[in-house]
Amino acid sequence: MPEPKKPGAKGQKVEAPPADKPAEDDEGRDELPEDEHVPGEEPQMSQISGLLVEKPQSVTAIKGKNVTFVAKVDSSQMLRKPTMKWLKGKWMDLGSKAGKHLQFKETYDRNTKIYTYEMTIVKVVDGDAGGYRCEVTSKDKCDSSTFEISVEAAEETQQTNILEAFKRSGDAGEDAGELDFSGLLKKRERKQKEEPEIDVDVWEILKDAKPCDYEKIAFEYGITDLRGMLKRLKKMKKVEPKKSDAFLKKLDPAYSVEKGKRIQLNVELADPNAQVKWLRNGQEIKPSAKYIFESVGGIRKLTINKCTLADDAAYECVVGEEKSFTEVFVQEPPVTITKMLDDVHVVVGEKVEFEVEVSDEGANVKWMKDGVELSRDGKYRFKKDGKKHWLIINEATTEDIGTYYVYTSGGESKGELDVEEKELEVLQSIADLTLKAAEQAVFKCEVSDEKVTGKWLKDGVEVIPSNRIKMTHTGRTHKLVIDDVKPEDAGDYTFVPDGYALSLSAKLNFLEIKIDYVPRQEPPKIHLDTTGSFVNKNTIIVVAGNKLRFDVDITGEPPPTVSWKKGDTEISEAEGRVRVETRKNLSCFVIEGAERSDEGLYHITVTNPAGEDKADVMVKIVDVPDPPENVKCTGVGEDSASVQWDPPKFDGGVPVKGYLMERKKKGSSRWTKLNFDIYESTTYEAKKMIEGVLYEMRVFAVNGIGMSQPSASSKPFMPIAPTSEPTRLTVDDVTDGTCALKWLPPERIGAGGIDGYIIEYCVEGATEWVQANETPVEKNSYRVRGLPVGEKMLFRVTAVNIAGRSPPAVMAQAVTIREIVERPKIRLPRQLRTKYIKRVGEKVNLVIPFQGKPRPVVTWLKDGAPLDTGLVNIRTSDVDTILFIRQAAREHSGQYTLSVQIENMEDKVNLEIQIVDKPGPPIAITVTDVWGFNAALEWKPPKDNGNCEIIGYTIQKADLKTKEWFTVLEHNRRPSCTVSDLVMGNEYTFRVFSENICGMSDDAGISKNTAVISKTGLQQNLQPYKEKDTSSSPKFITPLVDRSVIAGYSAAISCAVRGFPKPKIIWMKNKMIIGEDPKYLMQNNQGVLTLNIRKPSLFDGGKYTCKAVNALGEDEVECKLEVRVITEKEAAKK
Repeated sequence: MPEPKKPGAKGQKVEAPPADKPAEDDEGRDELPEDEHVPGEEPQMSQISGLLVEKPQSVTAIKGKNVTFVAKVDSSQMLRKPTMKWLKGKWMDLGSKAGKHLQFKETYDRNTKIYTYEMTIVKVVDGDAGGYRCEVTSKDKCDSSTFEISVEAAEETQQTNILEAFKRSGDAGEDAGELDFSGLLKKRERKQKEEPEIDVDVWEILKDAKPCDYEKIAFEYGITDLRGMLKRLKKMKKVEPKKSDAFLKKLDPAYSVEKGKRIQLNVELADPNAQVKWLRNGQEIKPSAKYIFESVGGIRKLTINKCTLADDAAYECVVGEEKSFTEVFVQEPPVTITKMLDDVHVVVGEKVEFEVEVSDEGANVKWMKDGVELSRDGKYRFKKDGKKHWLIINEATTEDIGTYYVYTSGGESKGELDVEEKELEVLQSIADLTLKAAEQAVFKCEVSDEKVTGKWLKDGVEVIPSNRIKMTHTGRTHKLVIDDVKPEDAGDYTFVPDGYALSLSAKLNFLEIKIDYVPRQEPPKIHLDTTGSFVNKNTIIVVAGNKLRFDVDITGEPPPTVSWKKGDTEISEAEGRVRVETRKNLSCFVIEGAERSDEGLYHITVTNPAGEDKADVMVKIVDVPDPPENVKCTGVGEDSASVQWDPPKFDGGVPVKGYLMERKKKGSSRWTKLNFDIYESTTYEAKKMIEGVLYEMRVFAVNGIGMSQPSASSKPFMPIAPTSEPTRLTVDDVTDGTCALKWLPPERIGAGGIDGYIIEYCVEGATEWVQANETPVEKNSYRVRGLPVGEKMLFRVTAVNIAGRSPPAVMAQAVTIREIVERPKIRLPRQLRTKYIKRVGEKVNLVIPFQGKPRPVVTWLKDGAPLDTGLVNIRTSDVDTILFIRQAAREHSGQYTLSVQIENMEDKVNLEIQIVDKPGPPIAITVTDVWGFNAALEWKPPKDNGNCEIIGYTIQKADLKTKEWFTVLEHNRRPSCTVSDLVMGNEYTFRVFSENICGMSDDAGISKNTAVISKTGLQQNLQPYKEKDTSSSPKFITPLVDRSVIAGYSAAISCAVRGFPKPKIIWMKNKMIIGEDPKYLMQNNQGVLTLNIRKPSLFDGGKYTCKAVNALGEDEVECKLEVRVITEKEAAKK
């Protein structure tokens, strides 16, 4: 690897010389051969169009520092903007890795029409080393350039001045603090972790592993360049290809496709008629619009349309027991920013919106401020609509000033936020006051911001609130109220808003009046008007939410002081929801938006020097009632349901008149009213419902004020009716103490289904029914146990489901509980009424049912003797007996007798079982006569006939010269035959096979003597055959022809060759051997050679050579292939 030049400083941009001035090679650089390239680096693409006017250069980067690569594209001859891709290795698209570590920038110069593309790697790490490539495309033009990054560790600077190593702690100066000798400690250089060398054993493991395990093995052995590993592994597999009986051409180890594009996987089979299965992550793929299967001869194709990230998986093609594996990588295109951020200028408290637009609707973006990622913490909100994204700050403050960034996988943008302080406006200033003693002083001002607080000052000293001096802040209004003004209250009063350089001032002047007369005094009096809002004496009713204003006339001299209290709490005259407004001879009690908490007894007290008066007023708040509670379903029918609820806890102060009900189906949002007239009861039966459908109910309470909120929905319930009664209840069996019953399901079951059955019994004449089973039984039969012997019993069966029990099915007549005697009877199956034949080694399993009560005694005999249970297995139940032989043998043949006996009653049957096998060979095979072209044979039957009749013989002959056997007769039933059409001059021997129902014998009987067919007439002496030598060196009889093809359309070039032995064919492009590249398909049909090129591109043009080689020599032909791109004019003509 040549040593590239190092950049001068951190962050320095690395630029290459223009394309027309190639950089000079460094000294000592070894040139690579034409057919090789730098490991880890793809061969540079042909510069067909020369779009790149400035290319990035290879560099050696310092670890931890930044490095920038620059590429410039001339767009003066382009109709549209070019597309730039930065790649690492063979196909890793770096656009999807954009972020803090990788940053991309794009600029355009309108004067020179040059696009400048920059890629910056921030803080280089060891993993950034390797080969890189930039590709630029624009319609039918393309260009690329490769470069490489080497990473070196940062050099440690040596401490040259040892005195500088002495430091003193603290910041006071040279002589302050203690000496710190840590600077003299020896620094150890950290050794860089060398990448582990790939051991040969690792490649042996990879060659035997499945493609889906490549990534796991690479991680385990520390291989970081997965793409380079796959490329090297592919070359290794070319050297030692693994032979496959089913596949002529397997899948490549890996494929790469961009998201949204189409990809095609191809295999070639040895058997064109073989069936294949395609698997994805082990699951079989079915044909669909997305997955298309194609079969052309021995080629099988799988096409995946519109690839998504879910298609990034391991794929297999299975033919019989053989499999071909591959892995598909789906690359997600980088998301770019189409509309950049704008700078925003707002005032404190205003709403801020940063808007950006990206290239993909499903893309995610990352917002950052001054290098810190923003999250949803209440201050920031993120909004997304299609391709547009917003960052929203509801109320801006000065702390939000800064630079905001938005990042995508393929770009970034930034915007500045500037927040100005909001000016405070004075809507109403305070005014000077001149007051007399005992009067009230009110200073009032209004500012533009209701959140602003402030202080009140008197002659520059802050005013302290007391019982006489009160300060209030309501909305934008600030008040200072001084009751019972005194001479010392005179002075300058100032209001100063917090945080603003602003102040409002006014003066309070005290007017002193001397009184030389004695004023008239009159005791205070409260005059309540009971004809207005009063329902009864001193009681006012107010609807919740309404406003109450109650005016009380007051008389007295001097004017009395009014006090309103609720309990011990005094109601102030300050502004608020509950307040008191005092005027001359009038006191107004005001409640804005009455609430339940306002209800109670209020006390009015008026006082002056002449006396005191009191009165009480009762305020009652009425409202709509609370919602009803505990709505629940208490019972269901086939199309109805009973619903019950509790009255509301609070009736609103007015009696509840009734209720309104609604219902809906579960999962629906549409409620249906059940009654329009008020329903007074707390139980209701809803009708006209659909059986088997889940419903929910809710209830509204109604009083004189209005209707309450709806109650909580009831638990879902389903109208279900019990089933009809079971049918055809009968007695199946009766024994001492038990009775077996059976029945059929009900005729009408309904949506509730059947959970089981309940069986009950009682003594005839009694009325008490006893349940026989604790839990419902699911079967349609049941045996009732523990019944009294000799009693007559009645039985009934009831079906049970979620709606309850059905009507019972009752037995029409009573059943007497006693044992019933039934004669034994064997019911021999039809196939056992004749001889039962089985082959040796087969399984024998005979089930013979019988009947009889009580349970009969079963006995087996063989040939009149007791059956040996060591040879034959016997299993007997209440209703049948089973004879079982695991592997039949000859000794199992014979006559079997089955006896079923109850007391002195008995039934017998005989079974004939015959176990057969293949026969032995015939014996004493003799050629008894030979005449002309015929021979007569005779033999004796075999000693072992396989325990069955011989049904024929098969005769074969063989010439002693060739010793090949040919069948001359089959199924010959007699122990003799005549063989005809023998060849004169040959000597024959014969063999015979015997045959029975099991087949032919394994061995044959050989004839003791032979049959010689004598020659007659003249003999011809033939000359020995001399084979002609057809060996020849390869010679092309049809050459290759120069061709011009259109890019994107498959093409083929052909020639013909002859030669013996069959020559080896080698295809080359530009003198480079074409290997197992999936782009090329090479065929050889009886010497006609064809090279198929799938969808050629501009890079596939060049000189192609076909070379034929055998042991006698070699020959070659060549042609030129031109690939041209169809222009818009040519396309329009077509």
